[in-house]
Formats: sequence, C-alpha cells, structure tokens
Amino acid sequence: MRPLPIIVGPTASGKTELAVRLAEELGGEVVSADSMQLYRHFDIGTGKPNQMELERVPHHLIDEFEPTQHIDAARFQQLADERLADIRSRGRQPIVCGGTFLWVRALIFGLAEAPPQSAHIRQRHRSRVERDGRPALHEELRSVDPVLAEKLNPNDMVRVSRGLEVFELTGRPLSQWQADHGFREPRFPVRLIGIERSREQLDERIRVRVTQMFEQGFVAEVRMLRDRGFADTRPMRSVGYRQINDALTADSPVDEAELQLKVYRAHRVYARRQRTWLRDEKVAWLAPDETDLKRALV
Repeated sequence: MRPLPIIVGPTASGKTELAVRLAEELGGEVVSADSMQLYRHFDIGTGKPNQMELERVPHHLIDEFEPTQHIDAARFQQLADERLADIRSRGRQPIVCGGTFLWVRALIFGLAEAPPQSAHIRQRHRSRVERDGRPALHEELRSVDPVLAEKLNPNDMVRVSRGLEVFELTGRPLSQWQADHGFREPRFPVRLIGIERSREQLDERIRVRVTQMFEQGFVAEVRMLRDRGFADTRPMRSVGYRQINDALTADSPVDEAELQLKVYRAHRVYARRQRTWLRDEKVAWLAPDETDLKRALV
C-alpha cells in the first residue's frame, strides 16, 4: 500500500492549501482530522476550507455533525477508516489533513483498550469545573495519574476528564493503559508532511487570521450560536470560541479589540503546543513555496 499522506502542522501554517494542492496532483480526496471542522454552524473560528477549496477537490468529515453530537477519537478513527476505504475503492488517493494530533495518532496507531465513556461521570466533572475551575480538576487528576497530568494543559478539560473517568471506572491510570498499548506499531504506512515556517512567520499568519475572523463577524457568530442553544457544546470550548463565549457570558460590555488580542494569544499558545507535539515526529517539511510536492512522499 502506498503510504497515506497526512498533512500536519500548527494552526495557520497552511495545511488546507497544501492538502488541496497535493490532492490535485495525486487525483485525491481530503479527509479532515480536525475535531472542530466536522461540526456544522461553527465556521469562522475553525479554519474550514473555503468554498473554492471545497470545489477544487472533494472533502470528507467537514460539516457532517451537529454541535450537540459528541465525536471522540475512537469514533473519528472509525469514520476515517470508512472514508479511506471508500476513497481507495474508487481508485482515488486519500489525503488526511488536520491539526488534532490525538486524532492523527488514533488513526495511525489505534487507541488503547480503555473503558467506554460515562455520561454521568463527565457531567459530574463539568459541574466540578463550573464550581471550582479547570485547575481543580487537573489537580485531582494529578493525584491519581501524575504521568498523564504532566502531559495535559489544565485547561484541556476534555482529556483531563477522560483521565479521571478511566481511573474512576477501572482503578487504573489511563497513562498505564496507554503505556501497555505503546502506540509504536502503525496500522498502515503513513507519511507526515507539513509546511516549515519560522515562529515569527507563524505568529504573523496567526495575527492575520485572527484579524480576518473578527472582520468576518466572529463575535456575531458566537452570539448566534449561543442563541441557538450551543453555548455548552464541545466545539464552543475550542480555541477562540471559548474566549468569546466567556466574554459574552460575563456581565460587562464586550471590548472587541481586547477580545481579539486575547484570541490571538490563545491561538499562539495552541500553536506552541502543536509544535511541541511535532518535535518528536518524523515530518517531511516543505518550504512555503515548494512546487515539487511529490518529493515529500519519497
């Protein structure tokens, strides 16, 4: 089997355009590995492909679920496997593209055989966060699974909650489940590809993207989503949406200039975490003006 191209990289690095160009060269179709782009209605802040990009090549797992539906890494792996098989069955080349690296790892290596989710436990964790804040939940995880807690940002409530959930259900830290799995043997050959940019270049691209989001009506979109009852959904907790949602929830006027700066800083922190993850991965880095894309597949 030809190695599966997987386009990775920090937010705003140019993953979508690279995936589209490669798909055009290979006669391919793009499968998104972005945990927010698969939700409908959350458009401005998720960096979805624009209409021109969607018309250039077929895309999968974009705008396919309502915000109230919960799609985790295990469900993504199942969905992606189905789409990859379908694309190949039609003689086309699948290309995966996305910055949700937990999902990319799930696709490449599979997942540890930990217990299924518990809606009751997760609701209890959400209530705890509302009462005591995210750091309190993270400290609770540290007391039962310090290895996992060290890897997770205290604000990453979804993964912190999952770590606690697994311990509560099994009495065994999730980090031990993951260590047993190993994540060492790929399920199939892959080729990680990205666009290499300096930190300064990436910061400027993030600044431009965030500015465009606010010019396109990011705050108005979040207001609309709140009015439709999506304030407590998973995509609303993503970078950008969370900061605006919190500001709209607070009983004070919204200063858009100050809010835009806060969203920009949140994206920079997110990009830094993404770069840290990629530091230990074997990625074929291309120059921004690279024309011979197939070189990355060798």
